Amino acid sequence: MKKSFHAWVNVYFYNPGVFERVLSVIFTPISLLYSCFIRLKKLFIKPVKFCVPVISVGNLILGGSGKTPLTKAIFELFSQKYRTFIILRGYKRKSKGLILVCEDGEILCDVNASGDEAMEYALFCPKANVIVSENRADGINEAIKRGGELVLLDDGFGKFGIEKFNILLYPSVEPKSDLTIPSGAYRYPKSYYALADFIPQKDDILSKIEILNESEKMLLIAGIANPGRLKFVFDKCVGREFFADHYDYKKAELEDLLKKHGASSILLTAKDFVKVRNFNLPLSLLVLKSELSDNFKQKLENYITSFKDLK
Repeated sequence: MKKSFHAWVNVYFYNPGVFERVLSVIFTPISLLYSCFIRLKKLFIKPVKFCVPVISVGNLILGGSGKTPLTKAIFELFSQKYRTFIILRGYKRKSKGLILVCEDGEILCDVNASGDEAMEYALFCPKANVIVSENRADGINEAIKRGGELVLLDDGFGKFGIEKFNILLYPSVEPKSDLTIPSGAYRYPKSYYALADFIPQKDDILSKIEILNESEKMLLIAGIANPGRLKFVFDKCVGREFFADHYDYKKAELEDLLKKHGASSILLTAKDFVKVRNFNLPLSLLVLKSELSDNFKQKLENYITSFKDLK
């Protein structure tokens, strides 16, 4: 059920048939009300300025647009110069409140408490500092208390109460509808691209892809939004199985899938890898690294420098 519903949602937003288009039209009044609510929310919230620069990496649509690899790249770029913290909600974690996931590279909780994305940062960013908190302002204050000099907000665009440098990413594939949910895939009105401080263009982010522990017969398994983004590795795999975003895998079901496809290893994204790395199964890892253009780097450096100059 989880897989089939997830697949249908992707069809509904990105490749709708007649039924999906009719449903989208029916939902239009709800989308318009939701859009008005978002606009009013932003209008009446006054952003608070913190004593450290805050950079948000976000997007306007549901699902992924490359926020995680970009946040990693920014962390690696500035963490040697500034004590940098990554703060995120910790979506689908089995915990509540503020949790220090990792400090100076020391992992302080398990993936159930942190959530998959936070643990990905903890494992793959050198000397990472990672906090999960539903209240991002609380997370920022905790980072400052621990000597933080720069904060990166993963998916922080909608936190209108925080003054920040907003990076907005375009999706690799545009939804068919320009409306907000539930008619379309936009969480915020599409016109909000105008609120970005910087929107990276194709030349601003160079993506490098590497497969670690590649085997002859890999089975691609992905629990991410928009798994079609991984089509560049489809031909390298004997099969592929897609699950709902942030899916909680069980060892037995992965063992069954290995047998079903006659695979020699399971190919996973880093977000999925952190949840199954202790299953003692043959794993291959799909690593996506982002490198920023000089223009992009300069935009960020200018913001950080000007912020500190104004203090």
